Amino acid sequence: MKRYELKKRPNILLLFSDEHSFRFMGHVPVSAGGEPIETPTFDRLASQATVFSNAYCQMPLCTPSRISMLTGREVRRSGAWTNESVLRPELPTLPGVLRDAGYTTCLVGKMHLGGTQQFVGFEHRPYGDLTGKCGHQWEPIPEKEPGMRERTSKAVGVTQIPESLIQDEVVCHETIAFLREHQHANPDKPWFLCASFSRPHFPLTAPRRHLEKFWPDNVTEPKVPPAGDAYNHPMSVGMRKGFKADEISHDEMMYARACYFACVSYLDEVIGDLFGSLERDGLLDNTIIAYTTDHGEMAGEHGVWWKNGWYEACTHVPLIVSMPEHRRGDLASGTCETPVGLVDLFPTLTSLAGVPLPEKVDGASLSGVITRDELAPDRPIVCDALTPRWGEGTEFRMVRQGRYKYVRFRNAPSLAFDLQSDPGEQHNLLQQEAELPEPLQALATFADESMDFDEAENERTERDGSLQKQYAHNAPASTGNLYVMPSGEVVNAEDTLYAPTTIATSLNDMLGDGWDQQNRGQQAPEATLDSVPQCRRSHEP
Repeated sequence: MKRYELKKRPNILLLFSDEHSFRFMGHVPVSAGGEPIETPTFDRLASQATVFSNAYCQMPLCTPSRISMLTGREVRRSGAWTNESVLRPELPTLPGVLRDAGYTTCLVGKMHLGGTQQFVGFEHRPYGDLTGKCGHQWEPIPEKEPGMRERTSKAVGVTQIPESLIQDEVVCHETIAFLREHQHANPDKPWFLCASFSRPHFPLTAPRRHLEKFWPDNVTEPKVPPAGDAYNHPMSVGMRKGFKADEISHDEMMYARACYFACVSYLDEVIGDLFGSLERDGLLDNTIIAYTTDHGEMAGEHGVWWKNGWYEACTHVPLIVSMPEHRRGDLASGTCETPVGLVDLFPTLTSLAGVPLPEKVDGASLSGVITRDELAPDRPIVCDALTPRWGEGTEFRMVRQGRYKYVRFRNAPSLAFDLQSDPGEQHNLLQQEAELPEPLQALATFADESMDFDEAENERTERDGSLQKQYAHNAPASTGNLYVMPSGEVVNAEDTLYAPTTIATSLNDMLGDGWDQQNRGQQAPEATLDSVPQCRRSHEP
């Protein structure tokens, strides 16, 4: 490929967060289910972009959602089963396809990938959870802080980590450093960088200025009460029990909600700082910017916290795509209300970059929607959870199309909702309607015909059951985030610069086949960008 052809291609900055409910965006009005929060960075981006207001993850859990997004495939075809799942090395990925097309690809931050498959097409990972153990900075909260102190090992409150050491700050600064160095060394080569942040995932900790915006006077009750036709559904009961939700008092719940508001507010500030530096250096002039998250957060809705359910709060996610033409005023911004999925990001971004897909994926390109040339395809969008986490038979396939939502379970009663008249999912139409509307009947038929739970279980156990053993990672469990040093040495990011704990002398030593197979036999680099250890030790609960 000629050098001048590469220069014409846009750069791509994918901003990825963890557990960001679609409700917690300042530009989402209360009438559309939004919460009262100010997010000036996200709102500015949304005003210069196409906003997909009904986007869904394909599995409401960290690792599976990320595997589906990276491969453009739904759960079964991608093997996105649990947080321990390994991305199958034969599957093409978004960063791998872009890399093969001449892009420099880099991941900074958390991706929660299983086993030694830690690069999956990214050429560079200067900082992040390379251990396969996840890398949230769990921290103790002083007893004097009110609220849900250590409920099921998840802390909330004012952060006890100095701001310069918080991992989201590190992601911001390492992203800036990588792109500046890339611009210096390869100014004509396009880049794809995923900056992946931990917040607003638990622990719900943030600097005091953000928490005191909301606590105690500006935090709202959950949008949806612990009630409705599905409240005593077997999966709902199992989910509340599994997350120990019934042990959380109302005061604890409200304090935790204030902390969630604070985490979103803080993330917005960090990304604002990132934009400020990149804009000043001209690094966004020819750059597509996309923002999304892996799944939502219940935040007390339906009497539940966390995710891994069929509810809107944990399956419905933000999705914003901003073109340089949007920001220059040459392309009209707007909102697409047609339901879409995170599997659509792979074909959308490659299409916008002019890069062909190597094979069929489950996602659809939304590039024509973004450029205002086409309408979004009207099709069922699925979200699956195919392990019985909340009790035998609670595996489900959720399908959204138009105003309707249908949830089919392996061995539990089905659910159906009209999200236009019942956005809080309180009224199960299967209990209340003598005859279902034709579009909902079609969704029910699609869910029945498109999912065989027995076959899915066989694929999980027989096809993919050996992957965790085959690509087992031997990094110490206590090392959440790592730095790849200029020498190629891999060190624990939560140690000091002058007394680092060496995890491995090279990426090859640490990842072996996990490096080689995902990078087409390349050798691990001897050096990456300069990185300074800046975080305390992380602890996975």
